Amino acid sequence: MRILMFGNPLLGHLLPMLPLARELRKQGHTVAFATAAHMANSMESHGFALIPTGPTTETAVAEVTRRLGPDWLTNGSPEGVGEFFAGVRVDLAADEALTSARGWAPDLIVSEHCDYVGPLVAAVLKVPSAVMAIDPALEPEVLDALAATAHARYLERGLEAPTHAPAGEWLLDLCPPSLQRGGDLPTLERMALRPEPHQAPEGTPRAPRPALTGRPRVLVSFSTAMSATDRLGSILKSLSTLDIDLVATASGGAPVDNTGLDPDRVELVAFLPAAELLHGVSAVVHHGGSGTTFGAAARGIPAVVVPGMPGQQRQAARLAAAGAGLALPMGDQAAPEVVTAAVARLLAEANFTTAAHRLRDEIAAMPSAAEVAAHLITSAG
Repeated sequence: MRILMFGNPLLGHLLPMLPLARELRKQGHTVAFATAAHMANSMESHGFALIPTGPTTETAVAEVTRRLGPDWLTNGSPEGVGEFFAGVRVDLAADEALTSARGWAPDLIVSEHCDYVGPLVAAVLKVPSAVMAIDPALEPEVLDALAATAHARYLERGLEAPTHAPAGEWLLDLCPPSLQRGGDLPTLERMALRPEPHQAPEGTPRAPRPALTGRPRVLVSFSTAMSATDRLGSILKSLSTLDIDLVATASGGAPVDNTGLDPDRVELVAFLPAAELLHGVSAVVHHGGSGTTFGAAARGIPAVVVPGMPGQQRQAARLAAAGAGLALPMGDQAAPEVVTAAVARLLAEANFTTAAHRLRDEIAAMPSAAEVAAHLITSAG
């Protein structure tokens, strides 16, 4: 079977799809990705062909800003989210995607849940489609806005518009039960899918890492935008007052010598696969993105979440409700000393790690990518 996987051109949206893609390939199927051309190196390094489709994120953001004005980026309105994912991206990518997909001739399309190009292509080509829920943070009003925005794009192509978002025959859900949003899930056949921390391409040697010292190791992993600011340095300096070792993802992987931090206790990296970053870690500080949330949970590591957006704030609240971490105020409202105090609590109070281990065991009980791949192919066939 030929499976074409669609996703927005963001690593956080594409990397969670790789375990399923790898398993489909192992089971003898042909898999390719369809997204913006600049993601080619990321996908091809894992052995998957990339079909260039649609604009860069920067181009899409600029077009939404032209249509709605600049405030949509900061207010997080459902209308802005709908216009970005189900409006502009479809407008700028659908024709190219249809031409490419017709030539590639997929038997099945799999899309991440914020991609609305893949489901439209599936509807035009009349091939079965599945949607992968990589993030539980979308609320009903956002899903309604996405469906409403996609509606006109379907009608203008003579297609029956979806009545709900996401659309497809199957929902592949990475979210463990304890972190689910609650309330009604989309009315699709649901297949739970065990989330996995991102791994390097097969055969890639592990990067050399400092040896464990016996002190707790704490990972600080924020978005690229935040790690490029002085705020990351302020948080690391505050955390350095604890008797811990630090690992931090930093834009460009700047040498520790340039930060005023102790190089024997702080490791700065530009990028490492999550599976390697999480090695030996006792606690994580992050923004609440699903990749880091699920990756840390899969390893049974408690977290301090400093949300950058409302969706991340909701996800942080769910993690805290499960007892596996602490949720702090959004963005700059959480002072470095508040982050440090929260990390100290995680390390001192065993109940956080106990709850994180419960979450780890819950994830381990979810169907593996191999099981889901086999079931999906049987269902689609």
